[in-house]
Amino acid sequence: MRLNSCTKKEYNSICCERIFELGVNQEELEMTYEELVKLAKDTYEKADASAVKEHVAIQFNVTGEAEGAFYLEVKEGKVSVEPYEYYDNDVVVTAEDKVLKDIADGKLGLEKAYLTGKIKATGNLKKALLLKDVKTAKKAAAKKAPAAKKAPAKKAAAKPAAKKEAAPKAAAKKAPAKKAPAKKADNK
Repeated sequence: MRLNSCTKKEYNSICCERIFELGVNQEELEMTYEELVKLAKDTYEKADASAVKEHVAIQFNVTGEAEGAFYLEVKEGKVSVEPYEYYDNDVVVTAEDKVLKDIADGKLGLEKAYLTGKIKATGNLKKALLLKDVKTAKKAAAKKAPAAKKAPAKKAAAKPAAKKEAAPKAAAKKAPAKKAPAKKADNK
Protein backbone atom coordinates (compact mmCIF):
# COMPACT_ATOMS: atom_id res chain seq x y z
CA MET A 1 0.00 0.00 0.00
CA ARG A 2 1.34 3.40 -0.90
CA LEU A 3 1.46 5.82 2.03
CA ASN A 4 0.38 8.90 0.08
CA SER A 5 -2.89 7.27 -1.00
CA CYS A 6 -3.98 5.81 2.37
CA THR A 7 -6.21 7.16 5.12
CA LYS A 8 -4.82 8.43 8.41
CA LYS A 9 -6.02 5.27 10.18
CA GLU A 10 -4.29 3.04 7.62
CA TYR A 11 -1.13 5.15 7.86
CA ASN A 12 -1.04 4.80 11.66
CA SER A 13 -1.57 1.06 11.34
CA ILE A 14 1.29 0.76 8.85
CA CYS A 15 3.57 2.81 11.11
CA CYS A 16 2.75 0.64 14.14
CA GLU A 17 3.44 -2.53 12.14
CA ARG A 18 6.75 -1.11 10.93
CA ILE A 19 7.75 -0.13 14.48
CA PHE A 20 6.95 -3.67 15.62
CA GLU A 21 8.99 -5.14 12.75
CA LEU A 22 11.98 -2.96 13.63
CA GLY A 23 11.76 -3.96 17.26
CA VAL A 24 11.57 -0.40 18.55
CA ASN A 25 10.55 -0.16 22.18
CA GLN A 26 7.32 1.83 22.35
CA GLU A 27 8.55 3.67 25.47
CA GLU A 28 11.62 4.93 23.59
CA LEU A 29 9.46 6.80 21.09
CA GLU A 30 9.09 10.52 21.57
CA MET A 31 6.03 11.62 23.46
CA THR A 32 3.87 14.57 22.55
CA TYR A 33 3.26 17.61 24.72
CA GLU A 34 -0.29 16.45 25.43
CA GLU A 35 0.94 13.01 26.52
CA LEU A 36 3.51 14.55 28.85
CA VAL A 37 0.93 16.83 30.49
CA LYS A 38 -1.46 13.87 30.85
CA LEU A 39 1.33 11.82 32.47
CA ALA A 40 2.03 14.65 34.92
CA LYS A 41 -1.70 14.99 35.68
CA ASP A 42 -2.14 11.25 36.20
CA THR A 43 0.93 11.10 38.45
CA TYR A 44 0.44 14.16 40.63
CA GLU A 45 -3.26 15.03 40.77
CA LYS A 46 -4.09 11.79 42.59
CA ALA A 47 -1.11 12.21 44.93
CA ASP A 48 -1.21 12.92 48.66
CA ALA A 49 0.15 16.44 49.17
CA SER A 50 -1.08 16.87 52.75
CA ALA A 51 2.53 17.10 53.99
CA VAL A 52 3.07 20.29 51.98
CA LYS A 53 1.75 23.15 54.10
CA GLU A 54 2.76 25.96 51.74
CA HIS A 55 1.43 27.10 48.39
CA VAL A 56 3.83 25.97 45.65
CA ALA A 57 3.62 26.88 41.96
CA ILE A 58 6.15 25.35 39.59
CA GLN A 59 6.21 26.13 35.90
CA PHE A 60 7.82 23.50 33.69
CA ASN A 61 9.30 24.69 30.40
CA VAL A 62 9.65 21.58 28.27
CA THR A 63 12.24 21.22 25.52
CA GLY A 64 12.53 18.42 23.00
CA GLU A 65 9.80 16.73 21.00
CA ALA A 66 7.09 17.64 23.55
CA GLU A 67 8.05 21.32 23.68
CA GLY A 68 5.70 23.57 25.62
CA ALA A 69 4.95 24.76 29.13
CA PHE A 70 2.74 23.52 31.95
CA TYR A 71 2.47 24.15 35.64
CA LEU A 72 2.06 22.15 38.79
CA GLU A 73 0.42 23.84 41.77
CA VAL A 74 0.17 22.53 45.33
CA LYS A 75 -2.53 24.32 47.28
CA GLU A 76 -4.26 23.22 50.48
CA GLY A 77 -2.94 19.66 50.20
CA LYS A 78 -4.07 19.15 46.61
CA VAL A 79 -2.09 19.13 43.40
CA SER A 80 -3.27 20.48 40.08
CA VAL A 81 -1.49 20.28 36.75
CA GLU A 82 -2.54 22.47 33.83
CA PRO A 83 -1.12 23.00 30.34
CA TYR A 84 -0.53 26.72 30.77
CA GLU A 85 2.21 29.08 31.87
CA TYR A 86 1.98 30.23 35.48
CA TYR A 87 3.14 33.83 35.64
CA ASP A 88 3.12 34.16 39.45
CA ASN A 89 5.27 31.06 39.91
CA ASP A 90 7.71 30.24 42.69
CA VAL A 91 10.04 28.22 40.48
CA VAL A 92 10.63 27.79 36.76
CA VAL A 93 12.07 24.41 35.78
CA THR A 94 13.45 23.89 32.27
CA ALA A 95 14.13 20.34 31.12
CA GLU A 96 13.90 17.95 28.22
CA ASP A 97 10.69 15.98 27.87
CA LYS A 98 12.49 12.67 28.52
CA VAL A 99 13.85 13.93 31.85
CA LEU A 100 10.42 15.15 32.98
CA LYS A 101 8.94 11.79 31.99
CA ASP A 102 11.54 10.04 34.18
CA ILE A 103 10.68 12.36 37.08
CA ALA A 104 6.95 11.71 36.67
CA ASP A 105 7.58 7.95 36.42
CA GLY A 106 9.55 8.03 39.67
CA LYS A 107 12.78 6.92 37.95
CA LEU A 108 14.53 10.22 38.72
CA GLY A 109 14.17 12.59 41.64
CA LEU A 110 13.83 16.34 41.13
CA GLU A 111 16.79 17.06 43.41
CA LYS A 112 19.08 14.55 41.67
CA ALA A 113 18.04 15.86 38.26
CA TYR A 114 18.98 19.39 39.35
CA LEU A 115 22.29 18.36 40.92
CA THR A 116 23.31 16.38 37.82
CA GLY A 117 22.41 19.26 35.50
CA LYS A 118 19.53 17.46 33.78
CA ILE A 119 17.18 20.28 34.70
CA LYS A 120 17.67 23.99 35.23
CA ALA A 121 15.68 25.80 37.88
CA THR A 122 15.31 29.45 38.77
CA GLY A 123 13.40 30.96 41.64
CA ASN A 124 12.75 29.61 45.13
CA LEU A 125 14.44 26.21 44.99
CA LYS A 126 13.33 25.37 48.55
CA LYS A 127 9.75 25.41 47.32
CA ALA A 128 10.67 23.13 44.42
CA LEU A 129 12.10 20.63 46.89
CA LEU A 130 8.71 20.49 48.63
CA LEU A 131 7.62 18.39 45.68
CA LYS A 132 9.53 15.52 47.34
CA ASP A 133 6.87 15.57 50.08
CA VAL A 134 4.10 14.85 47.58
CA LYS A 135 3.41 11.12 47.86
CA THR A 136 2.51 9.70 44.48
CA ALA A 137 1.35 6.13 43.96
CA LYS A 138 4.60 5.42 42.11
CA LYS A 139 6.71 6.62 45.05
CA ALA A 140 4.67 4.54 47.48
CA ALA A 141 5.10 1.42 45.35
CA ALA A 142 8.84 2.05 45.09
CA LYS A 143 9.15 2.36 48.88
CA LYS A 144 7.14 -0.79 49.60
CA ALA A 145 9.28 -3.02 47.37
CA PRO A 146 12.65 -2.22 49.02
CA ALA A 147 11.11 -2.35 52.50
CA ALA A 148 10.20 -6.00 51.97
CA LYS A 149 13.78 -6.78 50.97
CA LYS A 150 15.24 -4.98 54.00
CA ALA A 151 13.06 -6.77 56.56
CA PRO A 152 15.31 -9.85 56.79
CA ALA A 153 18.34 -7.62 57.28
CA LYS A 154 16.72 -6.06 60.37
CA LYS A 155 16.17 -9.51 61.88
CA ALA A 156 19.80 -10.39 61.29
CA ALA A 157 20.86 -7.15 62.97
CA ALA A 158 18.77 -8.01 66.04
CA LYS A 159 20.78 -11.18 66.75
CA PRO A 160 24.15 -9.41 67.21
CA ALA A 161 22.43 -6.89 69.47
CA ALA A 162 21.53 -9.75 71.83
CA LYS A 163 25.20 -10.77 71.92
CA LYS A 164 26.21 -7.21 72.74
CA GLU A 165 23.91 -7.25 75.75
CA ALA A 166 25.73 -10.31 77.07
CA ALA A 167 29.07 -8.52 76.85
CA PRO A 168 28.33 -5.92 79.60
CA LYS A 169 27.38 -8.71 82.03
CA ALA A 170 30.81 -10.25 81.58
CA ALA A 171 32.40 -6.85 82.24
CA ALA A 172 30.34 -6.50 85.42
CA LYS A 173 31.80 -9.79 86.72
CA LYS A 174 35.32 -8.51 86.12
CA ALA A 175 34.67 -5.29 88.01
CA PRO A 176 34.96 -6.89 91.50
CA ALA A 177 38.25 -8.46 90.44
CA LYS A 178 39.61 -4.97 89.79
CA LYS A 179 38.51 -3.77 93.22
CA ALA A 180 40.30 -6.65 94.92
CA PRO A 181 43.78 -5.52 93.82
CA ALA A 182 42.91 -2.04 95.03
CA LYS A 183 42.23 -3.45 98.53
CA LYS A 184 45.58 -5.20 98.50
CA ALA A 185 47.23 -1.87 97.89
CA ASP A 186 45.48 -0.50 101.02
CA ASN A 187 46.86 -3.39 103.13
CA LYS A 188 50.46 -2.54 102.35
